[in-house]
Amino acid sequence: MFSKILIANRGEIALRIIRTCKEMGIQTVAVYSTADIESLHVRFADEAVCIGPPPSAKSYLSIPSIISAAEITNADAIHPGYGFLSENSKFSQICKDHNIKFIGATPEQIEGMGDKASAKATMIKAGVPCVPGSEGIITDVKKAKVSAKEIGYPVMLKATAGGGGKGMRVVWEEKEFDEQLAKAQAEAGASFGNDGMYMEKFIEEPRHIEIQIAGDQYGRACHMGERDCSIQRRHQKLVEETPSPFVTPALRKKMGAAAIKAAKAVRYEGVGTVEFLVDKNKDFYFMEMNTRIQVEHTITEEVIDYDLIKEQILIANGERISGKNYDPQRHALQCRINAEDPFNDWRPSPGKITDYHEPGGRGVRIDTHVYAGYSIPPHYDSMISKLICIAETRDEAIKKMERALDEYIVEGIKTTIPFHQKLMKNEQFKSGDFTTKFLEDWDYTK
Repeated sequence: MFSKILIANRGEIALRIIRTCKEMGIQTVAVYSTADIESLHVRFADEAVCIGPPPSAKSYLSIPSIISAAEITNADAIHPGYGFLSENSKFSQICKDHNIKFIGATPEQIEGMGDKASAKATMIKAGVPCVPGSEGIITDVKKAKVSAKEIGYPVMLKATAGGGGKGMRVVWEEKEFDEQLAKAQAEAGASFGNDGMYMEKFIEEPRHIEIQIAGDQYGRACHMGERDCSIQRRHQKLVEETPSPFVTPALRKKMGAAAIKAAKAVRYEGVGTVEFLVDKNKDFYFMEMNTRIQVEHTITEEVIDYDLIKEQILIANGERISGKNYDPQRHALQCRINAEDPFNDWRPSPGKITDYHEPGGRGVRIDTHVYAGYSIPPHYDSMISKLICIAETRDEAIKKMERALDEYIVEGIKTTIPFHQKLMKNEQFKSGDFTTKFLEDWDYTK
């Protein structure tokens, strides 16, 4: 087993990884920018190394700084968490070149799944259902328009190097095509340094359902049920739950089998997620594969009683998985608590937390790195905590979440807690009858 793991991340996920490492008897190294010196992950790691100033490009995205930190502390593995360098094939390869185990996918797997066009081609070959679309990157606009007609409008233009909703445009009819393509390319180029675009059929009334998977170094793979991530704003998830109120046992079995096909097609190593769009007829289509731990891994852990970070570490250490598939045994919800003002166009709200009180009680979990007196820096993602509630049924989980949100006190900054309180009382949400467009149709400010 590894003797020391460096966590190449910050905030709640870094602290989450540190906790599992300590329970496994593994020493930990935190890295931090000067803006994060007061963060709890720095305090609770066995060692901590400052890797640069606040901008991510000069700290958490600086591969030389992170590798240097690993070498001076004699870390024999690096856990990247999510975001930052977690899906960077170059970083995975450099770790390998320095005899440091990257706790995640191999460079080849990250490369193959990171480019959406090549990932789709791999999935089609493996027999995983995919959204009808263009063959590869759009290089000829006239041919793309012919394809769009064959697919049938509306179509979605997507950045091949995209993520987080950047470089995406819906085209409802042919006369909009040129304008929307130009806008999508400009956004993709600015966001990713790559304006390559591909095209897919736009799925109406979609649910965003993802399947948690794990694969070992010996070709074995399994799934751990689904998560419904349909409550989102501008393609950013706000609430996740498992099991999905939309997914039937038969559909879960089919989607789970497809996710395993996807994992085996690339001989996937580690814990990952296969994401699908599911239409109103319960037809599902491969969207992407995330070759890392997800923000919402927590709810899967709670309904199958499983430590997914521990599983990542064991797989990276060469251990075999059982190959057993898991179905959710209870119901869990996760609300992302962000330092944002949902009643002021979700404006970020960095600053000092003057008072802080976490909810508690049976079936309530908080993953966070903040506390009273902590200052939220303006340089990073606005998520400050994840509130997870677990119960026997969905109705009980929603009621528990209502109670927990009422107990949650964060003062000094604006947060998304008031939004989540309104959502838990919304009748459409409580009925389970919603799609990814839910927030476009609901005026939660009233």
